Amino acid sequence: MSQQDLTADMLTRIRNAVRNHAEDVVCLDNRLNRGVAQVLQDEGFINDWDTEQVGARTHLRVRLKYGPRGEDIIREIKRVSKPGCRVYSSVDDIPRPMQGLGITIVSTSSGVMSDRRARSERVGGELVAIVS
Repeated sequence: MSQQDLTADMLTRIRNAVRNHAEDVVCLDNRLNRGVAQVLQDEGFINDWDTEQVGARTHLRVRLKYGPRGEDIIREIKRVSKPGCRVYSSVDDIPRPMQGLGITIVSTSSGVMSDRRARSERVGGELVAIVS
């Protein structure tokens, strides 16, 4: 079975794991997923991530983060740009989820980064996901 959108699959696995209060989740590995995981770690939404070899494939293991009383850090995570309908934005039009409390993950020519970093570097790109 082939996956068409590995990033949407990763976000869905994270969403389901947070809902079930799992410690970690295993996702399929590619460059965009590694970038998304790094942005989530840099912004404090997950503890950490690493790659592991399983047979001929590599997988990402994402360790999820919860609050001090067990509350969810990731409340909503959704895919914006899809393979059938790509969504691009200039630096001035990148959305600010929850008036800056959430992040927009942007794939730019300089790599995958959060909306704050994209604004500071003055680059726009493809809107990958919104996390709040």
